Amino acid sequence: MSELLLDIGQMRDPEARIERTFAAGVLPTDPSLCRIVAPVALNVVVRKDRRQVRLAGRVRTAIELVCSRCLEGYELPVDEAFDVLFLPHTPAGEGEERMVEDDDLSTAFYDDNVIDLGQLMQEQCYLAVPMKPLCGDACRGLCPSCGTNLNTDPCTCQPVWVDPRLAVLEQLRKDT
Repeated sequence: MSELLLDIGQMRDPEARIERTFAAGVLPTDPSLCRIVAPVALNVVVRKDRRQVRLAGRVRTAIELVCSRCLEGYELPVDEAFDVLFLPHTPAGEGEERMVEDDDLSTAFYDDNVIDLGQLMQEQCYLAVPMKPLCGDACRGLCPSCGTNLNTDPCTCQPVWVDPRLAVLEQLRKDT
């Protein structure tokens, strides 16, 4: 069995502590969103109550993101706490609809007495990604005219903005 899978069927005690470190390349991520660049440390307490399993702990690593202003890569440390209740997966009734409750957002499901710790750690890394990744608050971004990174080089272009509503008047002036 993979080191990323937790077999809860083998657990004899109602509570267990897991402290593991995984290599950065073990967890697959979407490269357009982020890339894990440091070992992933997982510290979790597993509490088993019949078929319900609660995992509470922390994930620590570093991810590489692309700044949304200057398009340069930068590292962001991840230190995310989680508390997830795992329930056995039961097939939903055909066409059954129900409202999503607040408790459902911290509930996950498992199959065959196995919980995928890799998926749990991957989700925590994705949750750490900001909506608008910035390499720093003072990032100046790219010049809209020439594309120069304003954090590293000064821009030499002289942007001139002309109101498009006055373009007709400019044309009249040129014709005379």
